[in-house]
Amino acid sequence: MVERSRLLELKIADSDADIRSLKRLRYEVFVNEFGISGPFVDHAERTESDNYDDCADHLVVIDQSRNAEELVHVIASYRLLRSEVADSNIGFYCQTEFDLTPLLEGKRPLVELGRLCVHPDYRNGLAVFKLWQGVANYVLNHDIEIMFGTASFVGTEPDSIAEPLSFLYRHHLAPDDIRVVARPENYVRMDRVPGAEIDSGAEVRAMPSLISAYLRRGGYVGKGAYIDTEFNTIDVCLLIDTLRMPKHYRRYYVRNWGRH
Repeated sequence: MVERSRLLELKIADSDADIRSLKRLRYEVFVNEFGISGPFVDHAERTESDNYDDCADHLVVIDQSRNAEELVHVIASYRLLRSEVADSNIGFYCQTEFDLTPLLEGKRPLVELGRLCVHPDYRNGLAVFKLWQGVANYVLNHDIEIMFGTASFVGTEPDSIAEPLSFLYRHHLAPDDIRVVARPENYVRMDRVPGAEIDSGAEVRAMPSLISAYLRRGGYVGKGAYIDTEFNTIDVCLLIDTLRMPKHYRRYYVRNWGRH
């Protein structure tokens, strides 16, 4: 029997078939599973896309046991949009929800990580591990200093997630020079619960997996969350400043996650 790990290929999408497949994967997850809607959902083609897809790189994990002609042979994907590419096109997706002025004025090499999507049959950790391995390689190969992107809590009622929002605000708020701020029209205050009432251990355990992944890598959050009515979520902006990573983790990151 061939090991599952040997059947999963990590690469940047490089064919029309790969792009079509990742958009169909996003339809399966975002539309069928989470019920999103919007102008870029194509029910006839069963795809989900937006204006940022054409100018971004798409990191994908492919199950090589699935034929490329199947509806979905891409079983995990992550969209990567570098600052020089965003500057020459339509900017970053995060700018629709957050004021990125501190990042843009800092002129440091950036990459926005977006539209993370994993097929439900592959959420056992290996596919996500491969995606983060690919992100590390990408960051090292392109001399990226800051990674950022949104992560979501399901639902649009801030009081239902008052404790995790408060925990993030109190323990992981970004430094001033990279502290992005949620846009005022759908702004949600994060500091909602007194510190003495927050069970830090419980909040960490209950945190959405993407947020936990950023925090494990020394990540921060911007100020304020944003209600995304289209996706039925409350979003926070997460950031990793590679120059602020703890030294021991940075060494581990380079040695075990990326290439020299």
